[in-house]
Amino acid sequence: MIHASGARRRSTLPAALVYLRTMAVFIVVWAIVSRWTGNTVLLPSPLAVIEAFTALAADLELFVHAGISFGRMLISVTIATALAVPLGLWMGLSRTADAIVDPTIEVLRPISGIAWIPLALFIFGIGNALPVFIMTYTAFFPILLGTVAGVRSVDQRLLDVARTMGVPHRTIVARVVIPAALPSLLVALRLGLAASWTAVVAAELIGAPSGLGYAVEWYRELLMTPQVMAFIAMIGVLGYLSDHAVRALATHFTPWAVETRKR
Repeated sequence: MIHASGARRRSTLPAALVYLRTMAVFIVVWAIVSRWTGNTVLLPSPLAVIEAFTALAADLELFVHAGISFGRMLISVTIATALAVPLGLWMGLSRTADAIVDPTIEVLRPISGIAWIPLALFIFGIGNALPVFIMTYTAFFPILLGTVAGVRSVDQRLLDVARTMGVPHRTIVARVVIPAALPSLLVALRLGLAASWTAVVAAELIGAPSGLGYAVEWYRELLMTPQVMAFIAMIGVLGYLSDHAVRALATHFTPWAVETRKR
């Protein structure tokens, strides 16, 4: 066990060093370009953004808006999952259901969630409902398609054996289909979460009185670019942490799939 943990630390160390080196190069290039432009409104220096980030964090404004946006994302992904997973199971198990539902899905799926903002603004007004609707819509389709693909990837022999043994259909879905499709479901959840988090900023720019997108637009109007970039940095950090959390869930609940991908 000691040797294994030591080897694990050694294997992760180069990755951490590569990440730090990449970030250092990015910051250096950023500082050079910022100094070359000489316009702090157009492109502030990294130090100015760090100072703005620290000040916004100190008075909790950064965390308040981040918490609001993150809460909206959790609500949206929960609603999208509750709608997409049962529908995806139905479409994956029934060709008839797929033939009925799929044409409608394929008509709606190419339409960006941002395209619905004008109409949603008219229906919901400014508040929590509009960004939640846009984020739910955006997260729904990746989760649905991932669920359908996961169900169809289940070994047909497992289903045939369960039916031969007289196992009820509901039990087959709960004990055979869902466990076998779980890796695909978690990948679909990652994609849906990323899509939802991307949409929150666009929705909050127009249709919300709070949140990270609202803060970005507010400080943009005040020409306070360091604060704008500080909130953009928080969007990236929360997106990374959210994706990392889902990957950790996948490692915990489907370790066999993770090991297979590593090979």
